[in-house]
Amino acid sequence: MTEHQVQLILSFDPHPDRREDYFQFFMCEFLPLLDALGLKMCEAWHTAYGEYPLRLSCFLAQDGKTVEQIVASGDFRHLEERLQVYVLNYERKIVFRPKAFQF
Repeated sequence: MTEHQVQLILSFDPHPDRREDYFQFFMCEFLPLLDALGLKMCEAWHTAYGEYPLRLSCFLAQDGKTVEQIVASGDFRHLEERLQVYVLNYERKIVFRPKAFQF
């Protein structure tokens, strides 16, 4: 049996007073460093209406062991701490990605 791909899902609200700083950090540092660690961005969502986090970003890993090792690494923890300087209501979860779309 092959293991499913795994997604790391980050949800948060950019801090209203630091949106430009957030954008610069996220695009120029956060994304390239996560990519170098082995997490590839596969989805990004912006909430236009409702009581949900403003941003939802999904990153793909080949298996659960890989994502667990990355999330446990000092490099990831440091990036996560730096991101939280620019955002509010930060949450992280790891989920299995289905092989097919809902069928």
